[in-house]
Amino acid sequence: MDSKWWHKSVVYQVYPRSFQDSNGDGIGDLKGIISKLDYIQELGADIIWLCPVYASPNDDNGYDISNYYQIHPEFGTMEDMDQLISEALKRGIGIMMDIVANHTSDEHPWFIESRSSKENPYRDYYIWRDSADGGPPSDLKSIFSGSAWQFDETTEQYYLHMFSKKQPDLNWHNPSVREAMYDVMRFWIKKGIKGFRFDVIDLIAKELEQGIIDNGPLLHTYLKEMHREVLDGADIVTVGETGGADLEKAILFTSPERKELDMVFSFEHIALDEQKGKQKWDLKQLELSDLKRVLSNWQTGLAGKGWNSLFWSNHDQPRIVSRWGNDQEFRYESATMLASLLHLMRGTPYIYQGEEIGMTNVQFAELDFYRDIETINMYNERSEQGFAHEDIIESIYVKGRDNARTPMQWIAESNAGFTAGEPWIEVNPNYSAINVEHDKNSDKSIFQFYKKLIELRKANDLIVYGDYKLLDSEPEIFAYARTYENEEWRVICNFTDREVESELVCDGEIVIHNYDTPGKKLRPYEGIVYKLKNSL
Repeated sequence: MDSKWWHKSVVYQVYPRSFQDSNGDGIGDLKGIISKLDYIQELGADIIWLCPVYASPNDDNGYDISNYYQIHPEFGTMEDMDQLISEALKRGIGIMMDIVANHTSDEHPWFIESRSSKENPYRDYYIWRDSADGGPPSDLKSIFSGSAWQFDETTEQYYLHMFSKKQPDLNWHNPSVREAMYDVMRFWIKKGIKGFRFDVIDLIAKELEQGIIDNGPLLHTYLKEMHREVLDGADIVTVGETGGADLEKAILFTSPERKELDMVFSFEHIALDEQKGKQKWDLKQLELSDLKRVLSNWQTGLAGKGWNSLFWSNHDQPRIVSRWGNDQEFRYESATMLASLLHLMRGTPYIYQGEEIGMTNVQFAELDFYRDIETINMYNERSEQGFAHEDIIESIYVKGRDNARTPMQWIAESNAGFTAGEPWIEVNPNYSAINVEHDKNSDKSIFQFYKKLIELRKANDLIVYGDYKLLDSEPEIFAYARTYENEEWRVICNFTDREVESELVCDGEIVIHNYDTPGKKLRPYEGIVYKLKNSL
């Protein structure tokens, strides 16, 4: 593949509401992010994926946009946004904007016009249907629980919302909608941003009459058009959220010659701890053999054909150290092992804020502490269905989105240094032990380990472009080899809290290691990377 600047990049995801509050109102903001740019630069990340900061009623924390050209006053002003872009660029950091193109807020002017009458020029910007048998047009369910159809009394029709009823879906089959979204993108490119992350982009080409919600037949046609009209010639990187994409679809999205997207987020690996065919709340234990199979399939399957995005966590996912590590006795070891496993694969790594210090899931004692609309809707729906309160809460503790949304833990003082006011959501009570200041100065610093992993990626084309091969190993171990230009590295990771023997441990040069010295056995959550002495 032709090399691209973003092949060596590392992306740091900022959830603005929870990152840093500069004015004491309890809500993170743009000036807060600006104040922490040196921290992100020190870590080594060179792209910031910024979750939505546009004007929004905040029904879904900013993913319900009422104006793509305005900044929500809670976050600051457009002048603050311009300053963030310029100050980040001074530090060699590009801003990746989150484009929510599948839906808007019901308070967006387009929808206000659309719902006003059937004859309004904006009517066809959204998806309207007559009722069927006195009820919704179909039995289609919203991803946020309940019907995906909302009756609107003004015109006595239903509109489609795949998420909240305050997030009506746009009709991408209308050329005016597509051009309006392209104008939004052109505006932000002109501002100097360096990338776009496209929210649920695989839903834009739905064909309801055919029962198709994701990956509609015109999806790639629209993505090619978008590339041709907006992205071609712009020096930016794009990643699409395509939750239902398998490897075959990912190749279509990301093959450079097809001119669609640079990367996609697939959820195949992070669906491995839920019961097949059910919801994410229906839990099961992760089988390491499944994780080996899925990640290796993507590593080898996209080689030379597309590009991988590498991630464990984001604003919609629980904290990885709590999910697949051990966030108590072996928090450092499991956090660094999981980091090693991911960052030494081929692709662009994404770090979610707080991941680099081993922030953990939160277990709020009361449902009232939770803020996420998906979580609250699920609780109410399952309660009505007869699920036990304890079982629902356990699912929330494991998979709820607020696990990732508690404020960033900077220091051991009040509210973890996030705000001088009352935080919009409670800080995880463990902030006095887990925070940036403590971690960076610790003998076992997760931050310093991440920093070294990023330095290794930028200094070694083997990590960026080398071949990948899964190695035969004990069931408790995930091991693989990376080879490039007569050099071979071996990555060995113990996924358990006990010692495991492995024939793969060797006497090569240690590249990075989360224990002080190698042993004859792999210790709990040990991650060790060798440069083989007998490289090819």
